[in-house]
Amino acid sequence: MPATSTLLVPPRPDPARAPLSTLELGLKLGRNILSIWTEDAYRQDLLVAPFFGVNSFTLNGSDAIRHVFVDNPEAYGRSLVTRRMLQPILGRGLFLAEGEEWRRQRRALAPAFTPRSIDPLRGIMTAVAREKLDQLASRVGRPIDLFAFTQRLALEVAGRTMFSLEMSDRAEEMRRHVDAYAEAIGPSLFDLVLPEAWPNPTDLRRRRIARRWRRFIEDLIDERRTQGAAPEAPRDLFDLLTTASDAGDGAEERAYLRDQVATMILAGHETTAIGLFWSFLLLALDPAVQDRAAAEACAWPGDNGAAIPTQLPFLHAVASEALRLYPPAFLVTRVALKPDRIGARRVNPGDIVSVSPWLLHRSARRWRDPHAFDPSRFLPDAPAVDRFAYLPFGIGPRVCIGAHFAMTELVLVLAEALKRYRFERTDSEPVLPVAVVTLGPDHKARFRLRPR
Repeated sequence: MPATSTLLVPPRPDPARAPLSTLELGLKLGRNILSIWTEDAYRQDLLVAPFFGVNSFTLNGSDAIRHVFVDNPEAYGRSLVTRRMLQPILGRGLFLAEGEEWRRQRRALAPAFTPRSIDPLRGIMTAVAREKLDQLASRVGRPIDLFAFTQRLALEVAGRTMFSLEMSDRAEEMRRHVDAYAEAIGPSLFDLVLPEAWPNPTDLRRRRIARRWRRFIEDLIDERRTQGAAPEAPRDLFDLLTTASDAGDGAEERAYLRDQVATMILAGHETTAIGLFWSFLLLALDPAVQDRAAAEACAWPGDNGAAIPTQLPFLHAVASEALRLYPPAFLVTRVALKPDRIGARRVNPGDIVSVSPWLLHRSARRWRDPHAFDPSRFLPDAPAVDRFAYLPFGIGPRVCIGAHFAMTELVLVLAEALKRYRFERTDSEPVLPVAVVTLGPDHKARFRLRPR
């Protein structure tokens, strides 16, 4: 790889000066989790700290990650805080399901997310990207809120691939629901110290917002079902989900489908929007890399049906490196359900065990120039990346079911965008990542587009 002096090193939040107390940790969780780690944490394989009466383990070593997330996943479950934050909007969908219920759902839904099912949707992804990017032509040379744009674009892709519905008229309402929930999602100290059976003020607020969210999703389902009655109705992910569903009829089936659709739309569009934003930011900060990526995009004759990494290897490497530096799912947390051991350390029921892709992807023991932007790490002729050092979509049986969908969308949108525009920052104010639920920017960063 190139030397550090030739690489872009984007700004990041200052690390903690010293290990934090339990109370300090609890307060930081609701503000920016990235600030809880010291610089030394980026060089260690295992971090252990007391946390509200239990031990918290953060894993950076391959053996420990393999043990917990690949070899022994049944010994660990979703944490109370995760359930409190997400269950009101995701219900019993795939993300939060556990045990046999999760296995049943995964088996049923997996066919809808194979490359064979997703690759025919490339045309829809490309059409949406072209449409939304063409709408920016009137804004050339003027400041734009790029994160808001990537959110709208990713929502439109989700709507059309999932429902074959245009989401433009619904985008504002959906963003209102999502933004309101993001403000209420937490986590708070109440989530950490009160039992699940004791609703706290944050829980009550989440539930109020979630009721409106569920009605919104149910209305989308009803509209798609009405459309689906027509002979010319398209085949999309909704068809595959309903075909795969074996939840039964009536209210139970309706709730099951609502929770799955909510999970797929919310997880699919929000995380992809975040990945796109950070990709564009890095390209704006590194004009040489942007020029190389644009050259590949402009020379691309169009989708020939082959694997996207084969058609657009440098753009795929750019997207992969953006996900390394800014993984949308920056923390994967489990709680021990029974006694276990991680190396020489005993794990007791109730202990918290996590892997942080943010920390892991920037480990000084695993990556050269870990904080630098270097897409060459992911080019076809580069050394193979350790599967336990790079986890943008998780690891083990619960790896993200939509990983292929997300990477396909990321690369296709980047290609269409760079054919049309050069991306520049309008100012030099650093854009820092803020980690609460996903890894978003700390402010509305403005960008300027120039025609190519």
